[in-house]
Formats: sequence, C-alpha cells, structure tokens
Amino acid sequence: GHYISVDTSYEGEKAVLSSPDLYSEEWSCVRLIYQIATTSGTSPNPARLNLYLRQEGESFDRLLWSAKEPSDSWLIASLDLVNSTRKYKLVLEGEIGQDKSTSIAVFEIKITSGYCIECDFEENHLCGYVNRWNPNVNWFVGGGNIRNSQSILPKDHTLNSALGHYMYVDSVYVKHFQEVAQLISPKTTAPISGCLSFYYQLKQESSIVFTVYLRDMSGFYEEIWKTDSALNAAWALAEVDFNAPYPMEVIFEVAFNSAKGGYVALDDISFSPVHCSNQTGTPFNPANAGCNFEEGLCNFYQDHKDGPGWSRVKVKRNVYRAGDHTTGFGYYLLANTKFTSQPEYIGRLYGPTLPGNLQFCLRFYYALYGFFKMSGTLAVYIFEENHVVQEKIWSVLDSPKGVWTQAEISFKKPMPCKVVFVSWCKSFWDCGLVALDDVSLSLGSCQAADLLLPSPGECTFEKDECIFTQKKRGRGSWHRKRGPTPTSYTGPKGDHTTGVGYYMYIEASNMVYGQRAYLVSRLLRGISGKQCLTFFYHMYGAGTGLLSVYLKKEGDDEEIPLWRRTGEQSISWLRGLIEYESDTNYQIIFEAIRGVSIKSDTAIDDILFQAGPCLEVEEIQFSSGYPDNLNEIEY
Repeated sequence: GHYISVDTSYEGEKAVLSSPDLYSEEWSCVRLIYQIATTSGTSPNPARLNLYLRQEGESFDRLLWSAKEPSDSWLIASLDLVNSTRKYKLVLEGEIGQDKSTSIAVFEIKITSGYCIECDFEENHLCGYVNRWNPNVNWFVGGGNIRNSQSILPKDHTLNSALGHYMYVDSVYVKHFQEVAQLISPKTTAPISGCLSFYYQLKQESSIVFTVYLRDMSGFYEEIWKTDSALNAAWALAEVDFNAPYPMEVIFEVAFNSAKGGYVALDDISFSPVHCSNQTGTPFNPANAGCNFEEGLCNFYQDHKDGPGWSRVKVKRNVYRAGDHTTGFGYYLLANTKFTSQPEYIGRLYGPTLPGNLQFCLRFYYALYGFFKMSGTLAVYIFEENHVVQEKIWSVLDSPKGVWTQAEISFKKPMPCKVVFVSWCKSFWDCGLVALDDVSLSLGSCQAADLLLPSPGECTFEKDECIFTQKKRGRGSWHRKRGPTPTSYTGPKGDHTTGVGYYMYIEASNMVYGQRAYLVSRLLRGISGKQCLTFFYHMYGAGTGLLSVYLKKEGDDEEIPLWRRTGEQSISWLRGLIEYESDTNYQIIFEAIRGVSIKSDTAIDDILFQAGPCLEVEEIQFSSGYPDNLNEIEY
C-alpha cells in the first residue's frame, strides 16, 4: 500500500497537508495511522506531528493532537471531534526538527461518525483498542472464519455470523492465581457523559472476574461495572453510566483463577450521550465554583461566628498600592485589614459544595503585604461535609511581597466537600494584609491541565514569544523577562500570568527618548464580524512614554491605530480590551515608545484573541496623561 511522508530536504520548514472542507453535524472520530521513525537517540529538538482543526470564522487553528515519540511500528491515534454546525478543515503539520535521519509518515486518515470509544472489531485497526501484553493471558481477535483462527464462538454479535469478529480471552494458558488480561480503549479527548454499552459472553467453570474500569491520566482506576453471576453462553447486553469530564481510558479486565476457568468474549462497544438510567441530574459546572469578585462573592460565603474576616475592596489606579488581578482596577478580597487585627485572628472563606469522586484543579491568586514571616499566613483546607475533619492541602511558604502569585492544587475526595480559604494573623505585631482574587476550579488534575494543548490565540510568553516577532528599527527592542526589571521605581515586579513567569518589556536604560520598539504578530486569518483582543499592560514609572496597538491589513501600508496610553498609569498590571474587525488577513502591532527618563519600562503580558465582540467595553481607547484621582483607595 501507499503512505505519505514528510520531505526531509527542507530544513527547519514545516510540511503542511490540508483536508478539503468538511462538515460533521454528528459527533465524529478521526483516526490517524502514523509513524515517526528515527535512527539516532533523543535529540533536544525532536520531530513532531501535529493535527490542527481549522474552523470557519476563527483566526486561529486549534491544536487537537501532537506526537513526538519515535516508534518502529505504525501507531494509531483516535481523536473525538465535537459536533458543530460550522465547516472545518483538518490540517496535518510535520516538523522534522534537527535530525535529518528522521521520517514522519501517515498511512491512513479516516473520519467516522460516532465516538472513538465505540468499536465492533470488524476493522483491522480495532478502533485503537490495545491489549496490554501478558505472558499467559491476552485478549485476542476471534471469528472471521479463517482456518486456524481460534474461533471459540460460532458467531460474532455484529454480523451474527462466523465471518464477523469479536475480542475474547480464555484461560488455557493461565499459570498463576489471579492472572489478568486488559483491553484498553483509546483515550477520550473531549468531555463526554452518557451510557456505555457492550455485548459479552461468559462461560466459566471456576470463578472469572470480568470488570470495567475508568482510568484517568494520573493512573487512578475507578470500577464502573462488574459481572454479577454466571451466564448462559449467549450474547448479553451490559449498560453502564459513564462520565469522562477529562481524558480517560476504558479498561476491560478479566481475571482468572485457574487454567480451567473458561472464557469471556466482547463485541459491539457503543456509547450514547443519553444516560442509561434516565437520570437527568444536571452535570456539575466547575465555573460556578470560581469567582473574580467583580460582582460580589459569587457562591462563596463567610461564617458570621468568625466576624468579618474577608472584605471585598477596590483600589483605584495609583502608583503606591497594587489593584486586583482581574483587571487592575476591579475588586478583590482583603483579609486582616488593620481594623480587625486582633492577635490569633482568623478569617475563613467557604466555597460552594463540590461533588465527591471527581478530580479537581483549584487555581487562585494571592498577594501578601506587611508580614515579617510569610509562612502560614494563608492556607487552604478541604472541609468534608459528613464529618468535621478539615484537611490542610496548601499553605503559603514564601512569595514576593505585593505580587499577585498563582497557586494551583489538585485534589480528589470520595465525599462531597468544600474548599476553605483561611487567613491567620499570629500576633498583633505581625499582622499584614492577605489579598485573594480570581479563584477558578477545573475538572482533572492541574498536571493534566498543563499537558493540555494551549488555547488558540493565547500568548502568555511562558515558553516563547508565540506568534510575535521583533521588527528591528534602530536599537529599540522588546525583551522577554521574569522577575523585576533592573531599574527601581519602574516596570513590573513579576508577570501577570503566575507572578513568577515571563512577560515582554522595553528596557528604557538601553534606549533614547522617543525611540520605538515594535512587536508584530504573524499574519492572522481575516474573518467576518467583530473580534476581541485582551491583553495586560504595565506602565509604572515617572518617565513612562507611550504604548500603542495598531492593526495592519495585508497589502496595506497603513497602520490603523486601535488603542493608546500615554504616561504613567498604575503600579498594577491593567487590562486592555480592543474590539476590531478585519475580513482580510492582518497583523497586530504593539508599539512602545521610551519616555523622558529611564523610569519608563513598559511591559505587556497575557495576550488573548477571541472571535466575537468583547463582553465588556473599555471606556477610553485613547488616553493621555494620568488618570483622575490617581491615588484614592476605596474600601
């Protein structure tokens, strides 16, 4: 047969293969049979194969899948495509990396309607199901009426004939007590919830245990089904409620106790988004367990026995005290304000009830001021509803003063529970301020979330400059940096993404008054309708110059000004919002101009492009000079 492979004579370039326009109003599954082969060992810049989804009306391609592990055989990747009314293209991208001896090849791409975990075992790739090899007991393909095939059953379930195929495992070669055979499904790549069904036959002379598990990416097993009793030798239907909010594998496991155990056969695994048991319980929405405190406390509350521990405050833009993390001029929570600083003072903030037996990732931002000893001043507890035990899952050790720092914690509890934020003031002499903002909760562990593919159109500068490049004119240039800038009383103390990550800034010491630095995006696809660009900027320092954002359309020399700020704005990272339209391909340009003194380090971070209008509107697009009432603090 034929396959297609990346031409290796072009170094450093990407090979791109694009599909025709596709539609799938039904849920579908993309199966890709591929191989990355290399002769040398590991290289720092390995070959990669990426698969992107290019949707109509989106400026950015969404990365669906990426692989770089070399292999000496063909591998299969299965990816769920969520149903959508929009046209799309699939784009395969091969990157050779530094090693010339590498080859990247694709043998088959197939899009079928239905879910990737469904299978009738009639095709030779077995829908990406794999047997975990064991010396004695394994899952085999049965049926097909081939001579010498071990057909333990007269007929399969799909075709109800001797020609059809099924999977089976038997006990002929069992050597030890409790030998186990596992058949592992492809990993789910989109959240699904509903009813998993399959047909099986079980013939036993001594006890066989047939179990179905879910396994998440951290390796946790959860049993979802088990055979109850011995069955007659006919195909029986099993149905089980199935919920995979984050990537999981389904594992069909058979354990034998002796060589005379018998056999288990399996066929026609299918999935329906309707639950088997007609349960209509609303699924848990993690968005309801987060809060940015702009409109209130959301679903968080305080226990009045504790007294008013946490206050919701807002700081207008100023050059002394940082504002909130969400926008730089919004609300956040502050504990241990001087009015309540009794020794041994404790402020507790309770979150909403979370369901048990789900893996969660909790993220939030905190900032500490005025403590001599930081450790233990803010802690997070898990409070289980059925008994009053509180378990401490996180506490602050040390962090840069006055910088919004991100914390992330993974946890999973068997029973429903609540997250509690506790601020603690040990002694009257060491009572500082604890600030909290932008609490969010997602399903799956934080490590799994970090491995997830970045959302398209987002740039945090953590790994590189993403879609942006420098346009050198003279000496002005943007630098990628973490931590504070070298000049005091100007520039940020930390980035906006995590507090300890990277941002882009201009170093005024290396530039002259009026010199410009350009950061230019690559060419972006034009789409019809409004788009929203969100970013964070930092303009602190008495000599701060200008920061402008321009739109440049392909084929035009004109740079259309979209947004501008002049002079010192705040000691905080502030959020900028720009709504714009461009139906032709275009670039976005960030231009910083150095101000009158070296105290004019200007920085940007966390750039996000989104299709559709901005949900909020910024009052002023072009402003000059200081904001009014620069240094008022509101409580």
